[in-house]
Amino acid sequence: MALQEIYKHTQETMEKSIEAMRKEFGTLRSGKVSITILDSIKVNYYDTPTPLNQVGSVIAQDASTIVIVPWEKTLLKEIEHSIQEANIGVNPNNDGESIKLFFPPMTTEQRKETAKEARNIAEKAKIAIRNIRKDANDKIKKLEKDKAVSEDESKKAHDEIQKFTDNATQKIDELTKHKEAELLKV
Repeated sequence: MALQEIYKHTQETMEKSIEAMRKEFGTLRSGKVSITILDSIKVNYYDTPTPLNQVGSVIAQDASTIVIVPWEKTLLKEIEHSIQEANIGVNPNNDGESIKLFFPPMTTEQRKETAKEARNIAEKAKIAIRNIRKDANDKIKKLEKDKAVSEDESKKAHDEIQKFTDNATQKIDELTKHKEAELLKV
């Protein structure tokens, strides 16, 4: 494996870790309700667990209300049941046509708790980045040991991997700071 391949693979996997963190941030509830809070909910659709957004339209009606209109009215009870099981902090209101979720305004305590959750997600992403760095550095050491690269090339490669790591960590910090500000804003 050449150094360029190691660089490419390292950058791609670090980017994937950051993207996974972004997705996880999307599931956190902020002051304004987001339909991504329902992303993990699966509905029993003809004995197949199906994502909620594939059995109906899911719309954030306003800052505190989500409306779900199933494509088949027979799914109302099934959707209602799945939401209750998911335990997302609200009870579904079934009006026979759609299901409405009314999210109460978050308390300061809930906001602080969610911000803490965001920091934990960011920390997991940083650990993933460090593991990717270690993996890349181990590959470089092996190349040097196998005499595929010189000692100088190996040192430069380690420095390059550290730059990728620093950039990824900086990106994680910026995203976390932005997310915390969003969560704590009333």
